[in-house]
Amino acid sequence: MSARICQGDAAPVPTQPLALEADTLTGRIGPRTLTSAVYARLRTDILTGKCRPSEKLLIVPLGNRFSVSVAAVREALSRLVADGLVIAEDQRGFRVSPLSLADLHDVTQTRIELECLALRLSILRGDGAWEAELDRAWAALCQPEFLTAQDRLNRAEAWSALHGGFHAALVGACGLEWLKRFRATLYEQSERYRLLGMAVTGGERDVHGEHRRIYEATRARDTVAAEAALAAHFQHTANAIAAACDSTALPA
Repeated sequence: MSARICQGDAAPVPTQPLALEADTLTGRIGPRTLTSAVYARLRTDILTGKCRPSEKLLIVPLGNRFSVSVAAVREALSRLVADGLVIAEDQRGFRVSPLSLADLHDVTQTRIELECLALRLSILRGDGAWEAELDRAWAALCQPEFLTAQDRLNRAEAWSALHGGFHAALVGACGLEWLKRFRATLYEQSERYRLLGMAVTGGERDVHGEHRRIYEATRARDTVAAEAALAAHFQHTANAIAAACDSTALPA
């Protein structure tokens, strides 16, 4: 089975007014709020695949879509460039960052290196509060409605939030804010591939069992086993996506 990722221009999108909060002091909606709202909407659309890989992001149509100025759109797109979710091309404007097998491999290996380091530090430095937060995140991930592949696909948005919370909790005690920041950026990049993988991979893989092994080794403060389980989990995801996607779905 393959999941074709369409490249190029997208069909026109109807106007979608943004849900904005007015400044608590003035009661007005300022440029910074508008930019943040556009940024948040586009970021979500990219991570969930609504904005397709390599799709052009035209400033004027986006301004019309969200009923905001081109300046707000341009600043939002610049922030997304800094996040690695959008690329800016000289004289050609902005595009959604493409997906490829080479990038999947790069993201996966870099994530293994950084996240295993963060996990090792968390196991070393974590206190009772960290353990309690990890227990809470694990319990949330173990809800019966999320245990099968079809359940996770049917409730993809809710499960994605719990999944992200679990992985963040694992490394929450590492004590290095820059490391956590880089980890979060890599996590977002990997989410684009993982969401693709949910659509194209079968239900034979025991994702819940993989998470359980990571959790149990971490709670036992078995650093070697925890790192090995985490690295294997990331690699299994990358391998499943690569195996399921042919060259037209995910270019080399």
